Amino acid sequence: MSSTPVTTHPDAPSTVEAGPAPRRLTVLSGGVGGARFLEGLLHLARREEAESGTVTEVTVVANTADDWWLHGLKVCPDLDTVMYTLGDGIDVERGWGRREETWNARDELAAYGVGPAWFGLGDRDLATHLVRTQMLDAGYPLSAVTAALCRRWQPGVELLPMTDDRVETHVVIDDPDTGERRAVHFQEYWVRHHAEVPAHGVVPIGLEDSSPAPGVLEAIAGADVVLVPPSNPVVSVGTILGVPGVREAIASTPAPVVGVSGIIGEDHVRGMARQLLGVVGVEVSAAGVAEHYGRRGATGSDGATGVLDGWLVDTVDEKAVERLRAGGFACRAVPLWMSDDDTTTALAAAALDLAAEVGRR
Repeated sequence: MSSTPVTTHPDAPSTVEAGPAPRRLTVLSGGVGGARFLEGLLHLARREEAESGTVTEVTVVANTADDWWLHGLKVCPDLDTVMYTLGDGIDVERGWGRREETWNARDELAAYGVGPAWFGLGDRDLATHLVRTQMLDAGYPLSAVTAALCRRWQPGVELLPMTDDRVETHVVIDDPDTGERRAVHFQEYWVRHHAEVPAHGVVPIGLEDSSPAPGVLEAIAGADVVLVPPSNPVVSVGTILGVPGVREAIASTPAPVVGVSGIIGEDHVRGMARQLLGVVGVEVSAAGVAEHYGRRGATGSDGATGVLDGWLVDTVDEKAVERLRAGGFACRAVPLWMSDDDTTTALAAAALDLAAEVGRR
């Protein structure tokens, strides 16, 4: 069928056939693992658009409980990792921070004796935190600030903080210097102590009193698919789900919800998921994490509503498939190592294939 011709008369209405509505994907992301998965998802989306004309819109709801204040500046590690990665500015070797970074400001601060010595901001990265802090001080919410920063980086997604409110994850540890038990900011536990000190609790301060940032609940309710990439289930995805209203929105969205295990062969790929899962009493396995998130329509032993329809595990964890299917999850075993663009794109495709299976049920 041909389209209605477009008239050129300035006062006459012009009509053209509307194309198909874009596919809307909403992704709950932490830092490195989530950003890498998003790269594959965008590669897939661009390929599909070139081959079939399918247009995909991606909204990312990013963890902000790793945020902290340093030298008077607001630092948002997960937001920045997603923004830099998708905007082609990330240091690929480290997985965080800016490429071709210099460290003059850090070295000058050290010369003045100003700490902490274990956490340094690179000169390029510093500019982002300066702009963010100036805008926050001027009264803009974090969501508006993030949108402004993304206008430079053009990440190809709508990047939303999980909340505009201040939330900070603290970890209860045995101090290696004094032996005393105390709570430290997550960044101290991870960057200073490399998650190698005994931990006894994870406390997301301010989470219960927070509210979703503008657009978060709408992105979940209006999605065609909700994806949970291999981000930390305790301090990344776990805190996003802990924002009041988010878990309920995922439980009630008509979209299928599919996640990807960050645990392969009973260990994390990178980070500290193994340690923190142990702290909160969750089995360190691909199946254990899926059961921790819970199946949609079911209520866990802790009273929380489940959020997953489907779950991808690695081929080495294929035995978990039967267990999870018996528990009501749609589950497949596929290669999960995101070693290059092709494998990462294939993983994103597998997640969407599983979502399509869920949608046909």
